[in-house]
Amino acid sequence: MEGNTMSDKKKIALAACSGMSPYGLVARVASADTVEETDNTISICMGATSADREGFRNLIKKYPIIAISGCDGDCTQKILEQKGVKPAKNINVLEELNEAGLRPTDVCRMDEKGELCVKHMKEIIKKELKEFE
Repeated sequence: MEGNTMSDKKKIALAACSGMSPYGLVARVASADTVEETDNTISICMGATSADREGFRNLIKKYPIIAISGCDGDCTQKILEQKGVKPAKNINVLEELNEAGLRPTDVCRMDEKGELCVKHMKEIIKKELKEFE
């Protein structure tokens, strides 16, 4: 077996936007898919974090966090900072998709355009995860 397996590596938390925009939906789906497809990532629920729900107070301080913001409001990063946590990285979905010429169209359902956006964002997230190895 070569080197370390994914499970030997320290976990990284993904905190995705929970906003009601197509970009927020892409952030959530790309984050959820990445957690499902990798061994070393976990999801942070931004609703529970915002509500200061017990358990999340410690969880957000346990692992490095990649904030995945839907738009230029960077709410995910700001909420974490209000809770005393500085994300290791902030990925802005709106900026990344604009740069790639991609645009999601639905706030709550994935269509073909949305899935293309998710695929692109998963590549970006996974590239960022490699920086932690």
